[in-house]
Formats: sequence, C-alpha cells, structure tokens
Amino acid sequence: VQLVESGGGSVQAGGSLRLSCAASRRTFSNYAMGWFRQAPGKEREFVAAIRWSDGNTVYEESVKGRFTISRDNAKNTMYLQMNSLKPEDTAVYYCAATRLSFGVLARGSVDEYDYWGQGTQVTVSS
Repeated sequence: VQLVESGGGSVQAGGSLRLSCAASRRTFSNYAMGWFRQAPGKEREFVAAIRWSDGNTVYEESVKGRFTISRDNAKNTMYLQMNSLKPEDTAVYYCAATRLSFGVLARGSVDEYDYWGQGTQVTVSS
C-alpha cells in the first residue's frame, strides 16, 4: 500500500486547508485509515481516523468540530478538511492505514498503523 499526501501549506489562524491522501490499493474495505501529526520536538499524535467500509469516524478531542475526515471510495482517497486552524495545529501531517482489528479505530495508536505517507507540512501563523 502506498499513500501520498497533498494539500499542506501556510495559512493564518482561522483559515482552512484540505489535505488529501491518495492510496494505491484498490479496496480498503477491511482497513482503517487515519491522520496523524508531528510538531517539532514532539511525538507523533493521533488526529482522526475512519473505517473505510462504513465511514465511521473518530477524532482527537482538540480537533472535534473543526476537522472532518472523509473518504471517496471511487478515488481511493481520504481527506482531512481543517477549519478554524490554530497555530498549535502547525505540524507535519501524515496519513496512515492499517488492517482492521478490534478497537484500532478508537485507540488511535501510532504503533498499530502499518502504512504511512511521506507527510505534508501545515503551518498556521497567528
């Protein structure tokens, strides 16, 4: 599985960006996919995840109501719509995929995701 992110950039606080993650695999019916981010000097952290088969989603608390994760089956692409961006959202954002297992969506654990994109930089200025 190859994952390629795009859509990062620089915006002012309060602005919006939409990240895309294009996947090489034809079907993800048994997969969960997620977005993670890593700020300089910090651990990589969970942002949001989606179960490909039914679109069930999970969000990290600080992005609830501001970010929306979605997927397009026909395009094998996952998205992260980010609104009301804050300076603390500044990070490299990674998309990731893993085969479904019990609880993997809710746990949002970096260690449970097997496939990763190269990352895309998001910078939010105040």
